[in-house]
Amino acid sequence: MQGILIAVSEHELLSRITRDPNICHGKPVVRGLRYPVSTVLEWLASGMTAEEILQDYPDLEMDDLRAALLYAARLSEVKRVELFAR
Repeated sequence: MQGILIAVSEHELLSRITRDPNICHGKPVVRGLRYPVSTVLEWLASGMTAEEILQDYPDLEMDDLRAALLYAARLSEVKRVELFAR
């Protein structure tokens, strides 16, 4: 029997990304586990497969990786960035 695909809502995925000033200096992390979203994205960008990441970091789940990607996608939708002179 093949694996069952369970649809996870965008809200459910994004709820996996948390921010706490006492964890990783308040950076967005996966489920409070001290895995910054930026680190997960760097692993994926470096060419690591989801399977490799999950094998190396067994406390992460596939939906955590999806959540990090969705979080980055939502951040990229920012319409305007204000630059301030120093």
